[in-house]
Amino acid sequence: MIEYAGIRDRHRHELDQRRMRAYARIPELQELEQQTPSLAMDLLRKRLLAASPQEGGSDAGHPSFRETAAQISRRRTQLLTQNGFPPDYLEMTWDCPDCRDTGYIGHEKCRCLRRRETAVLYDQSNLEMLAADADFSNLSESYYTGEDLERFRHARRTCERFVDEFDRVFRNLYLYGTVGTGKTMLSVCAARALIEKGKSVLYFSAASLFDRLADCTFGSGTRDALRDFTGDLYNCDLLIIDDLGTEFTNAFVASQLFSCISERELNRHPTIISTNLSLKEMQARYSDRVFSRITSTYEICKLTGKDIRLQRRRRGRRA
Repeated sequence: MIEYAGIRDRHRHELDQRRMRAYARIPELQELEQQTPSLAMDLLRKRLLAASPQEGGSDAGHPSFRETAAQISRRRTQLLTQNGFPPDYLEMTWDCPDCRDTGYIGHEKCRCLRRRETAVLYDQSNLEMLAADADFSNLSESYYTGEDLERFRHARRTCERFVDEFDRVFRNLYLYGTVGTGKTMLSVCAARALIEKGKSVLYFSAASLFDRLADCTFGSGTRDALRDFTGDLYNCDLLIIDDLGTEFTNAFVASQLFSCISERELNRHPTIISTNLSLKEMQARYSDRVFSRITSTYEICKLTGKDIRLQRRRRGRRA
């Protein structure tokens, strides 16, 4: 809304500048526009007096306000065009004529506001570059065969259902398996689809997430900064923690991971975690309580197969 107010201010300033240029060239135009408010009030006063029963008069013979306004408008247009200006030179302009830069049409959000919201959500999510081509319709099954293909199809259906039922069914996803099998791409596809629906999404690699938490906790950041960051972390519509296990794991990381998944569970905000760790490795690296929380409250999808990135490089060399 602050941005929209700034847009309206800019257009008002531009109109003032155009008005000054027009007045400098056409003094009569300035006189005409200065007369308009007083003419309107005078006309209204005459009509009220004429229509008053006490006065016993009639408003017959008095031009209507619309007639007078139309005459003034025609004269203004004539003066502008005669002096080389476009006929709409003194009209307000808008970035979005549909909502006149308010963001709303009646009580409904305008398309321009929805586009702006989506852009802000992408900017806040850390996903803008990753999500450029992320779409379920773009996913290829050509990199999988046999059991690997069945697992990929199951994971894809699970992620699509996660998006479709996001507002109705609370669920979390845990995507794990071998390197380069599409775990990150599936989570980013889900994130993009939800951002397009206006949901707030935060994406972090595990390493960057726990580095950020450590910096807010032990670094130069203030307590307010930590509270603000964890508030966003716990309350965004969707949190994605990618590549869990690539961070330097210690007691602080294990504690923060448990706090994060517990708080989001308490607030009923979904989380997607992707990792190359097996369930046993995850249990050994973090804690039994993290393992218990994930295995009891997350839908678990395993992906296996050959590294897609390596397959793409090989295909590229053959091409």
